[in-house]
Amino acid sequence: MTTDTMKRAFYKIPVLGWIARDVAEGDKDNIWYAIAALAALWAICVMTWGLPALYLPAVVAAPVMLVLLVLITRG
Repeated sequence: MTTDTMKRAFYKIPVLGWIARDVAEGDKDNIWYAIAALAALWAICVMTWGLPALYLPAVVAAPVMLVLLVLITRG
């Protein structure tokens, strides 16, 4: 599979593909709209489910950061 076909396949995912294509190929300000939309979605989740929606992204990010630190130290 080439990179172009993989990109087209990713862009066909209903919501995420549309946002990714718009950020990659659209106006330069679209990234800020995407970040604002994700922040609003996170705020809605916190209002709906409370504290678990607030701290679970940090719990998920901890192992990812550990792996990144190990990769950085290995060179």
